[in-house]
Amino acid sequence: MQSTFKLLPKLNGMKISRKKFVIIFLVSAFAFQFISNSVLGPEIRLFPVGGGWFPGTGSHIAWKSTLAAIIYPIKFILIGPFANVLVDPDPPPPLHVVIFTVYWTALAFILHFLLSKMFPRKKANAVQL
Repeated sequence: MQSTFKLLPKLNGMKISRKKFVIIFLVSAFAFQFISNSVLGPEIRLFPVGGGWFPGTGSHIAWKSTLAAIIYPIKFILIGPFANVLVDPDPPPPLHVVIFTVYWTALAFILHFLLSKMFPRKKANAVQL
C-alpha cells in the first residue's frame, strides 16, 4: 500500500509573482471584511459604523457568536491595529479604504517574503547529464 503523501504533487515553491500575490491578498482581505461584517453585523457594509469593528461578539444568537469567535484571530490581525480609526463617526469617504489598503499591502509583502523563504523556488539545471 502506498503512502498518501507520495501521491501528492511535490511543492515547487512560490511560483506566484509578488504583484499577483498582493492583488489576490487585497481582494481576499476586502471580500473577507465585507462578508464577515455583512453576516455578523446589523447592516451590509464594508466597514461598520460607530466603532463596532468586530460585530457579532456580543450577539445572543448562538451561530453568530460562534462564527465571531472562530474568525476573531483573523479579524484581529487584519483590523486590530487600526480599530481606533473605525471609531470616527464621519471620516472622509476613502480614508478607511486607503488606510487598510496600505496596511494589507505591507502584510502581503511580509507574508510573500516569509512564504518564499519557507518554500524557495527551485531553479532548473542548465545542463543535465
